[in-house]
Amino acid sequence: MDSSPLPAPKRELRLRDLVFLNISAIVSLRWIAAAAHSGAGSFLLWLVAALFFFLPSALVVARLAERFPAQGGMYVWTKHAFGDRHAFLCAWTYFVSNILYLPSLLMAGVGMTVYAIGDFGQRLSELRSFVLPATLAVLWIAFLGNFFGLRVAKWLWTLGVASTFIIGAVLCALAVLALQKGSSMTTRWDLLPRPSLDTLNFWSQIAFAFVGLELAPIVSGEIRNPRRDLPRAAVVSGVACTLFYVACTAALLVLLPPDRISPMTGLAQAGVAGAARLGLPAVSLLLAGMLGLALAGQADAWIAGNTRLPYTIGLDHYLPAAFARLHPRWGTPYVSLLVQVAAATLFLLMAQLGESVRAAYQFMVDMTLIATFVPFIYIFGAGFRFANRLASFFGLAVTLIAIALSLLPPPEAASPLLFELKIVGGSLLFAALGWRLFSRYQTQAISLHCRPTSNSL
Repeated sequence: MDSSPLPAPKRELRLRDLVFLNISAIVSLRWIAAAAHSGAGSFLLWLVAALFFFLPSALVVARLAERFPAQGGMYVWTKHAFGDRHAFLCAWTYFVSNILYLPSLLMAGVGMTVYAIGDFGQRLSELRSFVLPATLAVLWIAFLGNFFGLRVAKWLWTLGVASTFIIGAVLCALAVLALQKGSSMTTRWDLLPRPSLDTLNFWSQIAFAFVGLELAPIVSGEIRNPRRDLPRAAVVSGVACTLFYVACTAALLVLLPPDRISPMTGLAQAGVAGAARLGLPAVSLLLAGMLGLALAGQADAWIAGNTRLPYTIGLDHYLPAAFARLHPRWGTPYVSLLVQVAAATLFLLMAQLGESVRAAYQFMVDMTLIATFVPFIYIFGAGFRFANRLASFFGLAVTLIAIALSLLPPPEAASPLLFELKIVGGSLLFAALGWRLFSRYQTQAISLHCRPTSNSL
């Protein structure tokens, strides 16, 4: 970087805000449905993912955030560990992962929300002609809501967290009442997962369900005391997220058998079924409203955090200068915001080609998994140098296994070969584009007398 003064965002976030940001980023209601769809064996998978991925992530991220409490998070950590090129590729793939993640998150959320409304909504949840435009509408609403800065955005993700825990409380209450009046709809509670093509693909998703702790350090420049509050927030939110996932998965299995739980809309299915079984139809409408708020809050959290990466890279002159600009009134990286939502829109439209709604959703999930886990290779690699080596080893092992399992096509894919070509080809294309961008703007950075910290390849 050059030595001239750089624009700086306002420090708006306290410990409470970070806890809610973590929970909003980590807890995704669709993973609960995917876990319940796999049966009671998912409890063991939750435990394994928590012990060998989430706990290592928390230890490594907390230590790195304490040692390098600077805006950019993983970008800064990777720069110190491996140099500028790898730092760029780490941040680039993470930014791309959010472009892929938002459409799949919103597709599942829209499907669950309308499913909970009733019979008409259940039919709408399977129609591409409804799900696609509704998803696009929510995506752009989330962008507009984030445009006004973290002072506004933090209240939306806080509202989303409150709605998420209301949903969890309602589902658990329905499950308890159902047990009091009868028995569990799931009759086999085999705690060992049964390997199949469908469940193997899901195993990588259950590790992905614990991704999110790395998001808050990206906005370190907007945290009042990042060195103190980031590790504390990781501990509090980690315990809350693990308990929430396990309790809600159990509730879904009480309310519906696994083969009737859709990976996309299963949470709403279980809520509707439980409400009907107990004669409480109003509960379905409550769930629909809370699902909508939880969805908006989670999208808001990911957009808020992830758009700070291109901003930080722009300050290093490895992206066009426009990415380093803050809005003169709201202090937000508005160029990065606009690029992200426009690219997510394009990808959402392209992913629909030749696939059903569920297969298109699964394709976006698998692309997201690969793009998200690649930065964790760098995060745990930095952890080997600057944090806990044992935690980094386990985290890296789970990361590599999850990437491999993501390459398995789901049974719903219209063409397994086309699915693989999209996954592998898309991943290589994004990586090559990132490599090319860095090479181009590295020359520009040198010409502007902004010497890279490393010339590593």
